[in-house]
Amino acid sequence: MDILSSNNSAVMPKTSLAGAEPSQQTLDITGEVCPMTFVRTRLALDRLAPGQTLLVLLRGDEPRRNVPRTALEQGHQVLSQEAGEDGVTRLLLRRG
Repeated sequence: MDILSSNNSAVMPKTSLAGAEPSQQTLDITGEVCPMTFVRTRLALDRLAPGQTLLVLLRGDEPRRNVPRTALEQGHQVLSQEAGEDGVTRLLLRRG
């Protein structure tokens, strides 16, 4: 497991989102707030090879709006975004 910070945000191996392709990595940023949500996401995307995917688990309205928008602005693809009953949004990104 690759620890991104001392607050237990981690990148974990391969997870799949229902109906979507499997991701190469999963990033849990449910305990983070903006702007750290995208900082952590960007660090994780930077570690991937172009074309690889990252499943981002996030919580809250601001990260739900800002992380996908900023990822697109940075040249990445948003493959899917799914809000779970548990309040966690699952965002599947492909590194550009």
